[in-house]
Amino acid sequence: MTTTTDTRRAAAQTTTATTRRNDLVLAAFRVVVSFLFGLHGLQGLGFLGGVDGQGTAVPFGSWPGWYGSVIELVGAVLVLVGLAARPAAFVLSGVMAYAYFTVHQPEALLPMHNMGELAAVYSWVFLLLAVLGPGAFTVQRALRR
Repeated sequence: MTTTTDTRRAAAQTTTATTRRNDLVLAAFRVVVSFLFGLHGLQGLGFLGGVDGQGTAVPFGSWPGWYGSVIELVGAVLVLVGLAARPAAFVLSGVMAYAYFTVHQPEALLPMHNMGELAAVYSWVFLLLAVLGPGAFTVQRALRR
């Protein structure tokens, strides 16, 4: 009996440690990815060299460019801080899928030929965050306490 109890206790401690580690890694992943994605949104609004490296912004109010940049920036901030991170990540996944299929895919079939690799990767990354959640250290978790 003691061996079974000790085994269960050890398994529970291992599971807790693994869960804690996974939450931390997922949180770090969320912060890095959303920060980089937020920079992409800022470029569309004319910051950080803009869309052409000369500070040019996507024309104000243009569809889908300007609205896409605003959605990217707002969504990235929400995912970064972990406030409504799952819905925001799901929307961002859709935004990037839309960008891939309307902008990149008509140019060529494969992402390496149509310059759509980043859009495809971001779409899947944000879908992953929408499914797995934001990990540890979120504003939403702090507000619940």
